[in-house]
Amino acid sequence: MPQPVPWLEEGEPFPALEQAWGPQSPAPGLLAAGGGLSATTLIDAYRRGIFPWFSAGQPVLWWSPDPRMVLQTAHFKLHPSLKKTIKRFLRSSDCQIHMNRDFAQVIRHCASAPRQGQSGTWILPEMIQAYEALHKRGLAHSVETWIDGQLVGGLYCVALGRMVFGESMFAQRTDASKIALSALVAWCRTQGVEAIDCQQNTSHLASLGAAEIGRTHFISLVARGIEKPSARWQFDPLYWNAIL
Repeated sequence: MPQPVPWLEEGEPFPALEQAWGPQSPAPGLLAAGGGLSATTLIDAYRRGIFPWFSAGQPVLWWSPDPRMVLQTAHFKLHPSLKKTIKRFLRSSDCQIHMNRDFAQVIRHCASAPRQGQSGTWILPEMIQAYEALHKRGLAHSVETWIDGQLVGGLYCVALGRMVFGESMFAQRTDASKIALSALVAWCRTQGVEAIDCQQNTSHLASLGAAEIGRTHFISLVARGIEKPSARWQFDPLYWNAIL
């Protein structure tokens, strides 16, 4: 049986990553509980390769799984069908990509989006409040798919330096979230962002080129990325050339 999960008081440092529960445990990657969701705590967590994830009725739970699902931007797979969809999207003046135009709506759409095998959401009101606070500090961002003046898909993420930590996506039209993710990859390639943290392994992310890497490798990517200067979160249609 794994050791008991450490309980953190507000402002208390995180335990060493090696203390996270292992792959054979009931909750692989679980590192600690408690501590709150202040901007300072969240920034410290992401800098260390830790993220919060918990459900209603649970305390804040902190995770550092090994291995870690990561999309290295050079390995992004743009499948032919998605490539055709993006090219159609680009041909229409009514179809646009925006960054940070409506972060509040993006995170709320992500919270309410149905998930296969899930009856609820981990994007609880306290999580929304916490990430909106990060957004106001210029550390959380949204990538948005707009069609006919309406927000129809997108994602939100955290960025420290030139390391991007993906959080959640939503789509109200077919492929709208995939278009947003493709735009994020195109932006990352033009800005020298090496990797996007995907946290957990899913077949959808794997189909787009994400893969599991060891935690030590992941932490080295984080350390390298966060030391670089922050990039400008604005999307130029010319960035599509980086993936098309």
